[in-house]
Amino acid sequence: MGITVAASRLGVSAFNDASPVELRNDCTQDDANVVIRAVYRQVLGNDYIMESERLKGAESLLKNGSISVREFVRTVAKSELYKQKFFYNNFQTRVIELNYKHLLGRAPFEEAEVVYHLDLYENEGFDAEIDSYIDSVEYQENFGDNIVPYYRINNQVGDRTVGFTRFFRLYRGYANSDRAQLERNNSRLATELGQNSASAIIGPSGANAGWAYRPSKAGNTPMKALGGSTPYGADAGKLFRVEIAAMKAMGYPKVRRSNKAVIVPYEQLNNTLQQVYKMGGKVASITPASMN
Repeated sequence: MGITVAASRLGVSAFNDASPVELRNDCTQDDANVVIRAVYRQVLGNDYIMESERLKGAESLLKNGSISVREFVRTVAKSELYKQKFFYNNFQTRVIELNYKHLLGRAPFEEAEVVYHLDLYENEGFDAEIDSYIDSVEYQENFGDNIVPYYRINNQVGDRTVGFTRFFRLYRGYANSDRAQLERNNSRLATELGQNSASAIIGPSGANAGWAYRPSKAGNTPMKALGGSTPYGADAGKLFRVEIAAMKAMGYPKVRRSNKAVIVPYEQLNNTLQQVYKMGGKVASITPASMN
């Protein structure tokens, strides 16, 4: 079943009709090599791996049937290679986001999941953290012993709807790796999880239709209307916070776009929306605001 009719705009066309990669009992050496490549691509976040970095011993055990795909995934996730790419240089919340993505094929649903894994790592260490995903009922029900983990974007039974939107904060396109993103080692979901709010679906890099509102790092909002004056004299009960995506400044090329949020009095709201649309922007949300 297709993930979504918007698969091409969201950059997930490669997974839309793809079947899970499974190592069967009657597999050939070529079949095993396909599985091995799929495990490296999934568990290592589509990052480049050199020949000298490959885990040849574990690969041999998989090929001769001594270990299952599940155990090969565990070996890769606990390897020094994985730690160098994703553990040593990242803050722990970012590591947990990536572990969910790489090993369970989804984003964390709520802050409680992140807190659980933070405590587990602090008390029992990195290996126990990795085992908690691979030994989970969720992993067993979705992948079993012989299926390579894959991105579960189409909200299977038991998944939460918010997982669909949050996944796109972690996934940046089929040709992108988890170590080559603009936000680098920063957590993608800490704010949304902490506020228990939905995440905006942001298309992958280079997608013209992928603009969505994203707040500034400082999280502040200018106290003025778009191109207008500060509305401190306005009735606080009639102020609205407007989140705007894909704004194009006058006189700049179309590629120069930005996101912003503004506080607008009710009487200026209609005029503000007209300005947004004239400048090619999109209104992400309009919510009541307070000056207090």
